[in-house]
Amino acid sequence: MIPNVALIQVQNPHWRGIRLWVPLFLLWIPLLLLSPLILLVVLGLCLAGRIGPWRAVRVLWGVVCALPGTDVQVDSGGNHVVVRIR
Repeated sequence: MIPNVALIQVQNPHWRGIRLWVPLFLLWIPLLLLSPLILLVVLGLCLAGRIGPWRAVRVLWGVVCALPGTDVQVDSGGNHVVVRIR
């Protein structure tokens, strides 16, 4: 499943935190337009690193499909940042 939305929360003890919804599906439009260039770069890197191009594409697709459900939380000096990908 392709990630659709990222939720970013920033909290600070001195002011009210913010919550941003980032629609990731809008990023797929420019990515589709740039896909021929991206595939050429991946092919060049595969030839330079002696890796099969289909294997590289499979691995990249696996990473993208594993993104939903990612939850990153960072606490530092009273500040709290949360990034959730759904």
